[in-house]
Amino acid sequence: MVTLDNAITARLKRGDKHFEVMVDPELALLLRKGEDVDIAAMLAVEDVFENASRGDHPSKESVEGTFETTDIFVIAEHIVKHGELHLTKEQRKQIIEDKRKQVVSIIAQGAFNPQTKAPHPVSRIEKAMEEAGIHIDPMKGIDELVNKTMDAIRPIIPIRFDTVEVAVRIPADYAAKSYGDVMGFGELVKEEWQADGSWIGVVKIPAGIQLDFYGLVNRLTKGGAEIKLLK
Repeated sequence: MVTLDNAITARLKRGDKHFEVMVDPELALLLRKGEDVDIAAMLAVEDVFENASRGDHPSKESVEGTFETTDIFVIAEHIVKHGELHLTKEQRKQIIEDKRKQVVSIIAQGAFNPQTKAPHPVSRIEKAMEEAGIHIDPMKGIDELVNKTMDAIRPIIPIRFDTVEVAVRIPADYAAKSYGDVMGFGELVKEEWQADGSWIGVVKIPAGIQLDFYGLVNRLTKGGAEIKLLK
């Protein structure tokens, strides 16, 4: 159980009613992400408050009318999942940084420059985000943050999410060994084993990871593969 000194407030508003619980910030965030959490370990105090800082409690009728139970563990789980978490400055900073990195990574791997058909370097994406004044909300989901970021940086750099199809011919000496790694990199559109033992395939991959794919194929085949961007 977390101490009160290290706990944060999770708050839920329902009309003019306020409900608060004191929780471990790390466990509360894990619960918000959908992970299984020991609710008893998450709670600093096994009680629900109307105002935790003053120690005020809501009426039993108010609690039952809102949650249809007086079980503190059920109530606490509901408040954390559906209410607001009041993070410490350090926690908020760390979450923002982690989510920013995730957003950049997703865009770098899945998006590309439609003018050149090439992926944007991470540094270019980060610079565009800075110019656009992107604000990462620590309570927003990654999908929403990525969409918001893409909308903001499109006027600054030409960019869009897309997939590309790449044709690959792997020589017989490397075909069997390379097959699994190449298959696992994207969606296999079609394939054909040649009479000489070589393998020809078309793989659909996120546009932003073309260079990674080319690097993988060249490494597996010691530069002996033939690669062609189809679309």
